[in-house]
Amino acid sequence: MTPSHRFCAVVFDLDGTLVDTLPDIHEALNRALEEASLAPIDTEACRRMIGGGAHNLIEQAFTAIGEPADDPRIDAVFERFLVLYEAEPAVRSRPFDGVIEALDRLRAENVALGVCTNKPHGLTEIVLRELGLDGYFGDSVIGGDALEVRKPAAGHLLEVVRRTGHAASQTLMVGDSETDVASARNAGLPIVAVDFGYTRTQPSQLGADILISAFDQLPAAMSKI
Repeated sequence: MTPSHRFCAVVFDLDGTLVDTLPDIHEALNRALEEASLAPIDTEACRRMIGGGAHNLIEQAFTAIGEPADDPRIDAVFERFLVLYEAEPAVRSRPFDGVIEALDRLRAENVALGVCTNKPHGLTEIVLRELGLDGYFGDSVIGGDALEVRKPAAGHLLEVVRRTGHAASQTLMVGDSETDVASARNAGLPIVAVDFGYTRTQPSQLGADILISAFDQLPAAMSKI
């Protein structure tokens, strides 16, 4: 297949971009909060909290329910959340519509694929494996606790790019949030954003190079950048 774009590699965010992980994250979060005798978080509030990593998720949840930002229970709830989520990270989660087809098409074009996510690395590997996506990315997957830096720091994204074997100038990022756009800008990569992910900002205001509403729009977007 002859590609209509200039990219040799594409690096994806995970949560809210490749996979709708909200159902399992929300379930584990509320179970951890309940066990600590804390109020639950509704689905839409949880959606807006995803993207900064698991500890950040718990911190935001405490703030949302009116608990202090330095509450000493945060670390314990965080650890319990990880246990609960790791036990069921992909029971309710699914790849977004069109993801498999898009990955197959890119692979047919010999485009190298990577994942750059602030989700803990071990959980990232479990989700990808449980949903049958791990074979697309090989070693070009880096979670938020695998390096000394994480998104939006350029070093996180650039290390994934390095592992794909291609230069940043030949690489595109695909994400869904402010963190992804900032990471791409810091690393000097163009970025396509999806408008169905997890973000506190209106997708049209993220500042991505192109915004898409479905993965079947990705090839056309890539040809325009």
